[in-house]
Amino acid sequence: MRDFYVYILRCNDGSYYTGHTDNIEQRLSEHQTGFVTSCYTFTRLPVELVFTEIFDSRDTAFHAEHQIKKWSRAKKEALINNNLDLLIFLSKSKYS
Repeated sequence: MRDFYVYILRCNDGSYYTGHTDNIEQRLSEHQTGFVTSCYTFTRLPVELVFTEIFDSRDTAFHAEHQIKKWSRAKKEALINNNLDLLIFLSKSKYS
């Protein structure tokens, strides 16, 4: 069985990039070396891997990626810091 990953990178400018892949080591290397010149991270190097989560299917990872991309910075940071109480609070708050 193959694993799929959702990951968050912290870019040099402090912004976050969320993606999914089936090969986290290769994808991280591609981001760090600027392999894909059209990628958001290309002009924001270096990047740092700050979060990963493993999923059983590409579809589930894809949906998780798109959910996280819609989140506020505060929610992403709560996830990165494994602060589940804050994440739940922010999910219920209309101000997140």
